[in-house]
Amino acid sequence: MASRRRFTLSLSRLAAYVPLMDLRIKFWETVPLGEMTEPEWEALCDGCGKCCLNKLEDIDTGELIFTRVACRLFDDTTCRCANYAERKRLVPECVVLTPETLDEIAYWMPQTCAYRRLHEGRSLPDWHPLVTGDPLSTHVAGVSMQGKTLSEQGLDVEEWEDYPLDCGDQS
Repeated sequence: MASRRRFTLSLSRLAAYVPLMDLRIKFWETVPLGEMTEPEWEALCDGCGKCCLNKLEDIDTGELIFTRVACRLFDDTTCRCANYAERKRLVPECVVLTPETLDEIAYWMPQTCAYRRLHEGRSLPDWHPLVTGDPLSTHVAGVSMQGKTLSEQGLDVEEWEDYPLDCGDQS
């Protein structure tokens, strides 16, 4: 078996929980990522939960494998971190995404991720909560990990590859 490296990223917040008065109109179309306010940055998260999934990277080939194994703080029902404010302290391997870390992290974010899409010069998908105005649109579109994960608690890292994410869920 090839050597694998573990990645975990936790961002899960939903735009509905950011006061709308703190957001400029269609800010994602005009404001560079590095110039967004904290509420704008947080509102980019569509709440899919894919960033909270553990990923395996084949060190020899660079192949990235998304698993259905979620961080121990991930709430599979809400697709949110159970303790977002303290996630880095509670899960030291959690990577906190910032405009400064995006260059090195973007490649292992899902293709649908707003942070990755904007970083790559692409627009938000039609189902994104900022586009639809509906905080549940990610779930309605079937893009979220709601009800599709299992917790890393009680699983050995060696078992993670037994729970690959279906290709359709990876994008």
